[in-house]
Amino acid sequence: MRKSFLSRFSLGRRALILSACALAAGAAPAWAAWPDDKPIELVVGFAAGGGTDITARTVAQFLTTRTGARVVVVNKAGASGEIGLAYVAKSRPDGYTIGMTNMPGLVTLPIERLGKGQFKSDDFTYIANIVRDPSAFSVLASSKYHNLDDLIAAAKAHPGELTYGSTGVGTDDHLAMVLFQRLTGTRFNHIPFNGAGPLRTAVLGNQVVIGGMNLGEVMPFREKVRILAQASPERARLAPDVPSFREQSVNLVFNSERGIVAPKGIPDEVKAKLTAALRNIAADPEFQKQMASQFTEMDYLEGDAWKARLDTAAKGFETVWKETPWSDK
Repeated sequence: MRKSFLSRFSLGRRALILSACALAAGAAPAWAAWPDDKPIELVVGFAAGGGTDITARTVAQFLTTRTGARVVVVNKAGASGEIGLAYVAKSRPDGYTIGMTNMPGLVTLPIERLGKGQFKSDDFTYIANIVRDPSAFSVLASSKYHNLDDLIAAAKAHPGELTYGSTGVGTDDHLAMVLFQRLTGTRFNHIPFNGAGPLRTAVLGNQVVIGGMNLGEVMPFREKVRILAQASPERARLAPDVPSFREQSVNLVFNSERGIVAPKGIPDEVKAKLTAALRNIAADPEFQKQMASQFTEMDYLEGDAWKARLDTAAKGFETVWKETPWSDK
């Protein structure tokens, strides 16, 4: 009788242990086998059709191949990219929600929100910056403005009247105008849009005089627009016939940097896999070819090194903010 009882107790205990193990396995975090068959959302904080969106869609195609997961681009436009970045910051840190960033907005939004914005720089895991795209000033091909001298003269003769469209307050397109005004003593009428797609439509429809868009966003429309200047240190390799600001005596060097972040707290294993995938993508000749076809320059920088560069940039923008606040929020 005693032996039978002990046997039954032992079997019952073993069953409990096996059951507990099964429950533990079922409760294992989703990232244990990341990525599984769940799609990965790549969030873009701007409307479809702009440079950030186009870069994201290209990255998504290559990331799908590298990870085996289905990577889908999700546009959450508004508030100069803040809505999209905030969505990423507040998402579950499991690797299934990542964001395509746009610098300077990534660092300037917290500055202009005076610490009361929807995200902070510490809310993210910084995977890697991938590309950069120089800022540029463009007008209609039929415009009477043929160079920066023409534009500066008109802006000084009619301060605050010439309309300048950007992709939102605090974006690289807007800040390029802010810096241009400081350097030239001019003043424009700033009109923000939710992305380069709507802005480009406004420029082509003659709703704004000047379009502040990245070089890669206007080069495909060269027959319809005149690019007055682009903000690389010198003429861009991908657009050698477009003059720089510097060669027209305006010392403006500025660009959009696009990279990938995840919510703070993603597991090291997931971060390592994402980093390895992006590193391979950036080194892929076919990806580089597609970036060149989009007139977008490679600028790959990972993790801590990227974050350090962003922190340095943030200090510079804090100085600009103190001297010339670019938002009344």
